[in-house]
Amino acid sequence: MDRARASALRLLALDVDGVLTDGRLYYGNDGEELKAFNIKDGLGLKLLQRAGVAVAIITGRRSQIVERRAAELGIAHVVQGREDKRVALEELCASLGLELTQCAYMGDDLPDLGALRAAAIGLAPADAVAAVAAAADWQSRYAGGAGCVREACEQLLHAMDRREAIEAVYR
Repeated sequence: MDRARASALRLLALDVDGVLTDGRLYYGNDGEELKAFNIKDGLGLKLLQRAGVAVAIITGRRSQIVERRAAELGIAHVVQGREDKRVALEELCASLGLELTQCAYMGDDLPDLGALRAAAIGLAPADAVAAVAAAADWQSRYAGGAGCVREACEQLLHAMDRREAIEAVYR
């Protein structure tokens, strides 16, 4: 991972389905929607926030489950129901006073391509579609919902030269 781009990082934006989850949707008999999130991804995001990097969610769907998970992780920036994720990322950066050169984006499918290409660092899970994998600057060994976000956070922290200091809190 490019250390110069990582050192400028102030925001990591993530897709949800296929990145924070395995991309499957579960529906109960009463119509409730269920999603499974990886707890290790959550700690990775908290470590990144502790290093001074804000985290945002940009998703094309709307879900109260996403709001709940974001709240649990202290993610203040949640953008739902946006098909054009590049525009959503640009608007979010503008509202935070950031440049796209200060952002990383992780996505897995075609709707993520614009944001992934616009960000300074494009990240993808192992099971991203071919076009996203080809456009990404870095690709995880892990699939969406299976630790790809945690690995990305650790790689970013390492490239920022912050991993040791952050992990020392838990020693």
